[in-house]
Amino acid sequence: MRLFFALWPDTDAATQLAGVAARLSLQAPGRLVQPGNYHVTLAFIGEVASSRLAHWQQIGQALRAPRCTMVFNSLEHWPESQVVAAVAQELPAPLLGLWTQLHDAADLPRSRLRAHVTLARKVAQAPVLQAMSAIAWRATSVSLVRSETGGVESAYTVLDTWPLLYEP
Repeated sequence: MRLFFALWPDTDAATQLAGVAARLSLQAPGRLVQPGNYHVTLAFIGEVASSRLAHWQQIGQALRAPRCTMVFNSLEHWPESQVVAAVAQELPAPLLGLWTQLHDAADLPRSRLRAHVTLARKVAQAPVLQAMSAIAWRATSVSLVRSETGGVESAYTVLDTWPLLYEP
């Protein structure tokens, strides 16, 4: 199974992001991501034998980090991956702490955290990106997610979720 750790939006943030996505002017074969699939990936694990699921659940259960609020305030087109994403230009310290803790515990390679939400896929030609109003997304839990690809859109199944601590 293919696994990753992620944050899922509250209803208000997902609704606002869907509104931003609906205003994108996409050319075929570009397509919008379904709001139920909006997430921020914290750590991509990749293919894992099902016998190792408990190991990844233990890592998730051991995480201790405060809640935080991310603010998504710009749109970007990433030509290599052919996506349009809503991006948080500034990362709150608790989010960076959670990301670091997770990568250390899981012994995953560190690159750079770019808190983003993919709004559209298969966007070969950059659309005209409008300015967007800031969208606050309050992260209150972290989830271990299974990703199944191969269909028109990836299917995500939340396997386990752990609450983040109250904000300091």
